[in-house]
Amino acid sequence: MAPALTASAPEPAHTLSFSNHKAPKTIYPDGIKTSGQHPPLYDQLHPYSDFPKEITGPTVWKAEDYKNNPERWTHPFSAEEIEEISAATDKFIAGGIPLTGISKSNFVLPKFSRFLESMRNELLNGKGFILFKGLPVTEWGNSKSAVAYMGLGTYLGYFVSQNGRGHVLGHVKDLGEDATQIDKVRIYRTNARQFFHADDSDIVGLLCVARALEGGESDIVSSHHVWNTLQRENPDVAEELTKPIWYFDRKGETSKGQEEWIKTSVFYLETGENPRVYSKWDPYYVRSLTRFSDAGLIPPLSPAQQHAAKVLEEICLRLSLHMILEIGDIQFLSNAHVLHARTAYKDYPPPAPRRHLMRLWLSTPEDEGGWRLSFHDSKEKKRGGIQVDDTPPVAPEDAE
Repeated sequence: MAPALTASAPEPAHTLSFSNHKAPKTIYPDGIKTSGQHPPLYDQLHPYSDFPKEITGPTVWKAEDYKNNPERWTHPFSAEEIEEISAATDKFIAGGIPLTGISKSNFVLPKFSRFLESMRNELLNGKGFILFKGLPVTEWGNSKSAVAYMGLGTYLGYFVSQNGRGHVLGHVKDLGEDATQIDKVRIYRTNARQFFHADDSDIVGLLCVARALEGGESDIVSSHHVWNTLQRENPDVAEELTKPIWYFDRKGETSKGQEEWIKTSVFYLETGENPRVYSKWDPYYVRSLTRFSDAGLIPPLSPAQQHAAKVLEEICLRLSLHMILEIGDIQFLSNAHVLHARTAYKDYPPPAPRRHLMRLWLSTPEDEGGWRLSFHDSKEKKRGGIQVDDTPPVAPEDAE
């Protein structure tokens, strides 16, 4: 197991009982527990007739708007910015605080924070993506790079756990697991293709530490552009995707008493006035439920659902923007209105390092400018994510 930049083990989970926002700091250094996966509030879901025929505004973008204009979506770190980030990182490390306890208050960026705060708004309400370039990860090594990366993340949102083991710093790396066992295996731990999807957080970040020999490249698409295209070309598919008839696998990452799946929609409307369209989708989690449908516990995918999933992937691929992450690049994406994918890849032969991306899942709660979601935890600071019972947060330096 890789070393973890985290606090010592807490008391056994079964003895604990507390609210998420009043979690004991002996377990959750900032006193906040990840909310986890939950079904939506069904009485707040809208029928297809309430959805817009066309979405307008900055969240609707086309690949051709950016393909030949990288200056519109990339930000190379300046020498001054790197110096400020490095100083904040060194100070945090010297303080001896576990990485799971990093925050804006103990990772102070007097100048660059202003840019990050404006970028947060662009991620939430604008085009929904940015690519930072040039973090000196090779020079700094994994430990310092992880601190710097998570420190930057504190200005965009709150860290939520990405799996049942409490990882708030994730690692996208091929661990040799069988990608065909989609009911057990998380695809980010393999070298297989990832189809277009949204992670279970408001914002996702990826820091490239090592590249693959071939493949492993990124594709992103505006889900609002996808929605408009569906409305023009396949309105029947658009309607199918708004129905709360889609089961998503939890792959065993469940707390006591929870079901092994979540029944929900793919496209939603926000709550309140002037609601925007947001999406939650991952075909691997939809197609992996045959063990339950074969047993008669849930219905299998209908022909209409299978058709909808196929059309959705085809349109995403057709409309997508392709990008390559170099070592030291950081990609941040909105999960509300951007879907992302990854091509399959092949690693360099040993002893060269395997392709390695550090991943963050960040929450932006409703009361702090986040989207108004039709879920009970919309106002919680650490909404979404994956939380199993009272598993504490950990920040391993490498995949485990």
